[in-house]
Amino acid sequence: MTSDTPISPLAPDSFPDLAPLAGVRLAAGACGLKGDSGTDLLLVEMAPDTTVAGVFTTSKTASAPVEWCRKALKGGAAQALIVNSGNANAFTGKAGDGSVERTVAATADVVTCRPSKVFVASTGVIGEPLADDKLTAALPALKESLSDDIWQQAATAIMTTDTYAKGATRTADIGGVTVTLNGIAKGSGMIAPDMATMLSFVFTDAALPADTLQHLLADGTAKSFNSITVDSDTSTSDTLLLFATGSVAVPSSYGADDPQLDGFRAALDDLLLDLAHQVVRDGEGATKFITVKVGGAEDDIAAKRIAFSIANSPLVKTAVAGEDANWGRIVMAVGKAGEKADRDKLTITIGGIRIAEDGLARLDYDEAPVAEHMKGTDIDIDVDVGVARGRATVWTCDLTHGYISINADYRS
Repeated sequence: MTSDTPISPLAPDSFPDLAPLAGVRLAAGACGLKGDSGTDLLLVEMAPDTTVAGVFTTSKTASAPVEWCRKALKGGAAQALIVNSGNANAFTGKAGDGSVERTVAATADVVTCRPSKVFVASTGVIGEPLADDKLTAALPALKESLSDDIWQQAATAIMTTDTYAKGATRTADIGGVTVTLNGIAKGSGMIAPDMATMLSFVFTDAALPADTLQHLLADGTAKSFNSITVDSDTSTSDTLLLFATGSVAVPSSYGADDPQLDGFRAALDDLLLDLAHQVVRDGEGATKFITVKVGGAEDDIAAKRIAFSIANSPLVKTAVAGEDANWGRIVMAVGKAGEKADRDKLTITIGGIRIAEDGLARLDYDEAPVAEHMKGTDIDIDVDVGVARGRATVWTCDLTHGYISINADYRS
C-alpha cells in the first residue's frame, strides 16, 4: 500500500515489542520490485542448527517458491529465509523455477550454507516474471545490515495490500526453561482457508526437532490460519514456516504429544491465532471483525463448513457492513452449506441476543439491541443447527466498496 493509504480501523494500537531472539538476525531493504513504494525484501539468517516446519497452500497452481519450500522442508533444517513482496513468482513456468534457483543460490552464498537450507517466499502480482537480478543484487548489502531487533521493519517488507505490519510474541516454559516465540505475517486480501492466504514466519529459540515442530504447527494452523476468511479466495503463495534455532537448550528432545510441551503448544497456538486475527482485521476494505460460532452440528468438520458458509456469504458480509441485522441471510447460509441442520431446532444469536429459535423468529424479538450491536466493530454471530454436538469457530470481516476499489486498482 502507499504511504497515504489509511490504516484499517480494526488495526491494533501499535506493533508489539518483539525482543531479539537468539539465533535470528534480520535485514529489510528495497530492491525495486515495488518501484518507489518502500521496502520489498527481507533476509533472515538463522543459527546453523535451526530446524524447520511448514504448511503451504493447497492451491493446484502453487507458486515456484512454494514448490521449492516443500522440497527443502524434507530436510528439516534451515539457515536462511529470503522473502520478496511486489511479485508472487506464480504461474511463471520454468522461468519462475529458474528465478527461485538463482535466488536460493545467491542467498546460500551470502549466508554460507547449503541451498537446501534456504527457504524462499514471494508475494504480489501473479503471472509476471520475477526480476530476480534486482533481488540478488541487494543481498550483499542486506547481509551487512543484519540485526536482531528490526522485527517491525521485517514485517513491513513483506506487505502488499496490508495497511499495517503484523507481529506477535509469546514466551513458554519447557521443563523449567523459558523460551521465546516471535512471529510476523502479511495478508489482507485473497484470504481463505486451506492454509489461508498469507505469508507468516514464526521463530523460537527452543531446541526442538523438526518432526515435533511439524505436528505442533499443523495442529495450530487448523485452529488459526485455516479458520479465517476475507473473501473465500485461496492464494497460490500461502506459506507458514516455523523455525527453531536451538539456541536455548531444553531438558529433552520432546515428541509433540509430550505433556512437557503443553505450555509451548498453548503459546504457539495463541501466537498463530493472534496473527490470523490481525490478517482478518486488515481485510481489504474491512470495517467489522466478525466471529462466527456454530454448534449442534453433526461433527466438528460439518460445523466448520457451516461456519464458513456464513462467513463467506456476500449477503451476510454486506449486511454486516451496512449494520443491518438481516438474520434471514444467516438462515440462507446455513441451508446452502450442504450439512445436516434441523430447520425446526435452528437457533440464531447475534451479539448475545437470541433472535430465532425452534425454526422461527422469537415472538418477543426486539431488533433494537441487535441493531446497536451491529454498529460496533466486533460482531458476534452464534448458530446452533440442532443435530448433534459438533462445534467450530471461524473469523471473517465485512464486505465493503473498499474491497472493490483496492482490487480494481491492484495492478495500476
